[in-house]
Order: sequence, then structure tokens, then C-alpha cells
Amino acid sequence: MYDEGGKPYTRSCSVVETVLDLDIGANNYYAKLGTATVYNVGDTSGWDTGVDYSSWASGKTFAAGDSLVFAYGSGAHTVNEVSANDYQSCSTSNYLSTDSSGSTTITLKTAGTHYFVCGVPGHCIGGMKLAVTVGGTSSSTGSSATPSTPSTTTTGYHYSAAIKTQIPAAVAGLLMIIMGRLL
Repeated sequence: MYDEGGKPYTRSCSVVETVLDLDIGANNYYAKLGTATVYNVGDTSGWDTGVDYSSWASGKTFAAGDSLVFAYGSGAHTVNEVSANDYQSCSTSNYLSTDSSGSTTITLKTAGTHYFVCGVPGHCIGGMKLAVTVGGTSSSTGSSATPSTPSTTTTGYHYSAAIKTQIPAAVAGLLMIIMGRLL
């Protein structure tokens, strides 16, 4: 664009405006990179009988830090994390964690396969069970030795240490270039 005198139009901005623009951009970048995925188990069907949870989980990529939200009627079902053997036999006598509040959020903290069943008699045998394989940098395989802890909160952002240092360094470099052009 040109001004009335034919000179290129330039918008002058303060260093503060530039820094704010860069800071907002960096925060958006963090949010895109570090957001854990929250999965509503069974989608609109929730945690209930008559849902094919194997089909629901297929095609999904679960990562450490993601959350599973089990929505169900309080007292109607339970969410029990169990071992692989207990998953196969639908046994809940040795569960790793359990909840029956009606809304259970499990944060997947470790790589490996995590197994969940409903402890109400007949429900697991009827198909109310879920196995999710979690990828990640953890070296553990198979069933998690440390159970996931049920909670009623979801995870926020999580960033690697490398990302936390790369973004500020890039912003500082851009600021130096901008300030050099302003002077």
C-alpha cells in the first residue's frame, strides 16, 4: 500500500505491541503442541452396556497425559482399572483403582495397555470393558504397574523442557531483529 505521496505505507508500532504480538503467538504455539486429548469413552453413549468399546477405541491414538472421561449414572456402573488377566476373566477382586461416582476421569500417565471394566455383575461379561494402548516415552510395556488415579478433573497443557526453552529463545531472537530495524 502507498500513502498519498506515493511512498510505501508503513505502520509504526511500539516495541511493546510487537512483544505482545509475539507473546500471544508463542502462547498459541504452546497450546497447539501441549494440549492433552480428552476422550469421552463411548462418545454420546457413555459408559454403559450395549456399547462396543473395542470398536470405539480402534483408530484412536492414546498418549501419556491424555484423559478418559467415563460418563454414567451414579451407582449404575463402576469404572475399575484391572490387570490384563483380570480384564480377560472380568474379575474385579484385585482392581488397581475403582470409582462409582457417575463421572470418572482417568489420566493416562504411563505408556502400555490400560484395562478398564465395569464391576457390576454381568456387565463386563456382557462387553462393558475397555482396553487402551498408550504410546509415549515410557519404557514400560504391558499393564501399568502403577494404577491410573481416578479424578474429576481433566489435564491441562503439558510441554517438554525442550519446547519451553526453544520458544523463548526464538522470541528473543525475533525481538533482537525487530529492535535492530527500529534503531
